[in-house]
Amino acid sequence: MTELYAQIIVDVPTMQTNQPYTYAIPASLREAVQVGMRVVVPFGGRTVLGFVVALVPNAPVDVAVKPLAELLDLAPVLNDEALALSEFLAAQTFAFRISILQTMLPNALKANYEKIIRAVDVEPAIAERLFFNLPERVFVPSEWSEDDLALLAKLRRQGKVDVQIAVHDKAKIKTQRAYEMAVDIADATVSKRAVKQQQLLAFVKVHAGETWTEADLHAILEVSDATLKQAVAKQWLIEHDVEKLRRPKTDVEVAKVHTLNDEQQRALAAISGRFDQFQPFLLKGITGSGKTEVYLQAAQQVIAAGRSVLFLVPEIALTPQMVNRVTARFGDQVAVLHSGLSDGERYDEWRRIERGDAKIVVGARSAVFAPLADIGLIIVDEEHETTYKQSDNPRYHARDVALWRGEFHQAPVILGSATPSLESRARAQKGVYQLLELTQRAGEAQLPVVDVIDLRHEMANGPETSFSTALREKIQQRLERDEQSVLMLNRRGFSSFVMCRDCGFVPRDPNCNLAMTLHMDSHSLKCHYCGHEEAIPSVCANCGSREIRYYGTGTEKVEAELKELFPEARVLRLDQDTTRKKGSMATKLADFGAKKYDILLGTQMIAKGLDFPDVTLVGVLNADTALGLPDFHASERTFQLLTQVAGRAGRATKQGEVVIQTFNPDHYAIQLAQKQDYDDFYLQEMQMRKFGQYAPFFYTVQIQASHADENQAAVQLAKAAAWLRKHLPADVVVLGPSAKPIAKMRNRYYYQLILKYKDATTVDKWLAILQDNAQKAAKNGLQLSIDREPVNFM
Repeated sequence: MTELYAQIIVDVPTMQTNQPYTYAIPASLREAVQVGMRVVVPFGGRTVLGFVVALVPNAPVDVAVKPLAELLDLAPVLNDEALALSEFLAAQTFAFRISILQTMLPNALKANYEKIIRAVDVEPAIAERLFFNLPERVFVPSEWSEDDLALLAKLRRQGKVDVQIAVHDKAKIKTQRAYEMAVDIADATVSKRAVKQQQLLAFVKVHAGETWTEADLHAILEVSDATLKQAVAKQWLIEHDVEKLRRPKTDVEVAKVHTLNDEQQRALAAISGRFDQFQPFLLKGITGSGKTEVYLQAAQQVIAAGRSVLFLVPEIALTPQMVNRVTARFGDQVAVLHSGLSDGERYDEWRRIERGDAKIVVGARSAVFAPLADIGLIIVDEEHETTYKQSDNPRYHARDVALWRGEFHQAPVILGSATPSLESRARAQKGVYQLLELTQRAGEAQLPVVDVIDLRHEMANGPETSFSTALREKIQQRLERDEQSVLMLNRRGFSSFVMCRDCGFVPRDPNCNLAMTLHMDSHSLKCHYCGHEEAIPSVCANCGSREIRYYGTGTEKVEAELKELFPEARVLRLDQDTTRKKGSMATKLADFGAKKYDILLGTQMIAKGLDFPDVTLVGVLNADTALGLPDFHASERTFQLLTQVAGRAGRATKQGEVVIQTFNPDHYAIQLAQKQDYDDFYLQEMQMRKFGQYAPFFYTVQIQASHADENQAAVQLAKAAAWLRKHLPADVVVLGPSAKPIAKMRNRYYYQLILKYKDATTVDKWLAILQDNAQKAAKNGLQLSIDREPVNFM
């Protein structure tokens, strides 16, 4: 047999590399080691975990190759697709490959765990040698010889031994009591007076050899624990513990397939015609146009053909309603993955997917790594949402991963939104994506009437309040008509920018045309792109007013004001403070849907995905907050948020109404959100992006440095900036370094550089070198990260 060497990505906390190290494979393990397995290897005087990413016939020349120390798996934990995806993401996200490999795995393969090896069909002599004639053993590699490990791996491939993972502290396999019905009890009898024993004995004879859970026997036969114990003593039943899968709770209604209108049918026909090839579709449909029904009917066709479906939603808040709709249609074929699950639930769902028990996965960002085989369709709902981007290392975007997996499996990818990201809409315009449009609401529903209230006039004519006169009147009307209202307080911004209360003007820096951030410590306004700084104005540069105020408020304050204005109203507040407990979000939304509340007050988490027939009023209390962010996405995010939240009104037969309160009624983002006019907004915003040299016309990269010593963070990033300016092409714009808008967190100081450029091929090479060089400084406490196309700059 040809001698092979293992190329292994090692898990080391410092001096990481995407280059695999080559190790010799001991002769006894040559048949056992496979690509995708985890191993233990010697590295730098210690042993570390590693992933086998390739097997090669030759060792490096003039290098002493060490043998790998231990095999941790009997079958690969990562398949060829996962390994190829990790290589792509390492280059795409400037992350080390080891961190991506670990991100893909469930916690069960990261935590402390033990493997249980169970003999399925093993010869007696081998069973005695490997299992001591026991039905199963805990897999501790050090307890077996290398020859034994090689034999176990061979038996695992042949299906003669089975491997289960029992996870400690995090995700233990949950068991329940069960009873196996004895086979040879045809002659067994029982006293006629023992009615329950007679009933149980008859059941055992009919179901001989079958295993039933204790809970099922209690439910079907209504037998007591004592009766079951007597049956065990008489050897009618054999007691076992069997696995009980933990499933996330769902409140499933009866499935109803809706009739598609002409636009929906055309969209479905276009998607159905591409089921055998990779094709990204941008499904642009106004709120309430029935995008979800198109998703579900496309998924039905894929599952009927025997393939699987990956269905992504942007955040946990949207998962309960979507899971219920999908489960009502597909039942036990659905698996759910998101960070709101317990470790046990997530672990069990992952194993259901890996075994092929689930054909459709619904989940938030991390579900994009679900180990589905033979994917036939990928759906990314609300594709514009920033929650699809991972905020820390590895900084992947789930939409990019979905597109990569779609191409790998030659499956169509549907990107759905009422307000697509500018980048996606631009790709559709270039023909990279196929554009499908839904311009009408499904059924009899009509788009809501949208009113914009100028808060400048309201403040001039009365005391400061969160509720304009028009909004107060409309809320009162809904209470009288037994209809519901949704009120959104946009807290995406924070109280660290200034605005003129008379004209709505927000000071912007002259270089980047972005809102500047308020720093009370230095009494200044700063731009965190280019570092421009100026004093806090006492007079508005636009209208001359002295009404310069800091801007921001909280949900608790608004809730108190609501209860004062409408003491009879039942108010439900939804924000991070009220939804911390697991399942509380789903429970509260279900209560609102059951009309236990009249008014839902929430942050931007309530702006999308919610569908309640009796909501006829939506109020946006502060439309300006996102406009004040120091971010070139500010106008786009404002338009998207307002359009999405307006879409919560009038989704059934009742006419909806929307009230948007703002100090900037003339801003194009607010005016076009009032008209629900995405196409005009796209044209105007694209002009602004082109003028400012922002995405999608330019690539953007954020380089961030942090250190416990502020001076070190600033100095080291300044050195990186000088090095980049020396090596990068002259047409690359390097802005900064400057302090981040939130400059200190968890006792570390943060500085950033921004790069803008047209050609990624030349820049990526130097960024990769910078990433490697930064590891030397990491020993002194510096942390440097590179974020391609950041979704925020806070």
